[in-house]
Formats: sequence, structure tokens, C-alpha cells
Amino acid sequence: MRLFLVILGSLAASLPLSGQDVPPAVAAERAAFADWLLTSASSPFAVVVQRAIGEGLTLGPTAADIPLEGLQLHRVTERRGVPYLNDGTRDRVLARFRQTSIGSGGYKISIIGAPGRGTAIIYGPSPRQPKPPVFYPYQSRLSLTVTLDPPARPRDRRILAADGSEVLATEAGTVQVTLEGKTTELQVYRVPDVTGEEAELEIYFRDATNDHGTYPAGRFVTLYPLGGSSYRLDFNRARNPFCAYSSVFACPIPWRGNLIESPIEAGEKYTGGGLELTPPEET
Repeated sequence: MRLFLVILGSLAASLPLSGQDVPPAVAAERAAFADWLLTSASSPFAVVVQRAIGEGLTLGPTAADIPLEGLQLHRVTERRGVPYLNDGTRDRVLARFRQTSIGSGGYKISIIGAPGRGTAIIYGPSPRQPKPPVFYPYQSRLSLTVTLDPPARPRDRRILAADGSEVLATEAGTVQVTLEGKTTELQVYRVPDVTGEEAELEIYFRDATNDHGTYPAGRFVTLYPLGGSSYRLDFNRARNPFCAYSSVFACPIPWRGNLIESPIEAGEKYTGGGLELTPPEET
């Protein structure tokens, strides 16, 4: 799914934006995202729980770390970076980033995250009733060409990605955006995909619409290359973290300094149902 969105994003970045309501590639990306969110077996709405494996997790009975109705006791462990599932009789290696059935009740498990820091995602037999994503009308003025200014010494930092998984991201630099006469510098990280796909240049930002139409803790937007140090920053493609769809997911901590005082009425809105997280005040 993510690779598909990257391809569509590259197409969108190459399209002229003047005189268009919604560029075709952006419309296609939104349609593909809505279809995945509403119908996919790996949608956030199909997730029962997401939990770090740590020293091991038990699944099934009421007293288990993750109670699952109708499931006998199972245990998930990670040894030397390899995840295992034990049903009481034998260990079974779990392939990362792939759903594996647990028992006969319709539950499935997927392991994400780096070896040694794995997270178990449990999918239920009956997905919650999903709500379709809602977007602001497209605004071409909020599709910007920006210059990425790299850091003198890139540093690595453990952060939570949009899906709530812990990743080791690398500082990619900063970009400056000018809106309503005020310029804001935004921190950019190169965020690896948990499935091993190529890392993306991501900005986790907040603006004046947070908790007033958009998710309280902020939204993500991806930079797409235009050549050299120039990139497309299209706020019309801003998206919610997974915790906006379900309180099951851990919520990323807002990146300090990435606060735009102007309202960014573009991209994905928030219609409720997720983790109602209020970000800390900037100091």
C-alpha cells in the first residue's frame, strides 16, 4: 500500500497545479487510501491491539497480556531478533510484516519494527465499522516548492512513525514555509518504512486547525523530490497518524518547533474516533 502511494505521490508532484480542483494523481491517491482504510484486512480499523513484544507477550485467556475470546494460550517472543509464536506445543517463526493466523477464531498477528524491538499487531475477526476519510477542498496555494537545507551533522533519533511503530529516523534537514506573511522552519526526518521499503522524507507538523477540524496532535506530510535540493511540499496530502483512527495505536510525540501558526485547511480532516491526544504546549 505504501509503495503504491509513493508512486502516486511522484506523479502528483510532477503535475501542474494551477487551475485544477484536485489533480488527478492526488484524487487517485485519496481514492486508493479510502479503499484501503475501509476494506483492507490490514486497515487500522481491523486492529484489536498493538503492543511491543518486550520480554514476551501472552495471548488468549482472560489473564493473558492480550485477552482474545475463544483463543487458547499462545505466547509471542523475540529471540536474537527473530519473532516466534508458541501455541503450547511448538514454536513457529513469524515472518515480519505478514499476517499469520492464530488459532481458529479468525485472529491474525503481524510483527513490525526492527529486529529486537518488535511490535505485535493483532487483527480481529470482525473489523470495527470504519468511517471514510474526509478531506478539505484542494488548495493549490498550499502546494509549495521548498528547499531542503541539510544538517551539518545528521543525527539519528528514535521516534514513533505514523503507524505508531518505533523507528530509527535520521535528521534530513529543514525547510522553510511562508504562509500569511510569516515564515516557519520545519524539521524533516528520513523515516524508514517498517516493511523495509525506501525511507521517506517526512514532516510531522501542527497548525491552527489542530483540534478545530484536524487531529489534535498534528499530521504528517511527505516531501517529494523535484530535482537537486528542491522538493514538493503539498499540504493537501497531509494525513493523520493511525491513532486518529483508533486508540489502539500509540501516538507520535509532536516534533518540537514544527508549529505553523496559520491554519492549514488542506489535507485530511479529523472526524473523531481515535485517541483524543492534546499535544504539550511549546516552551
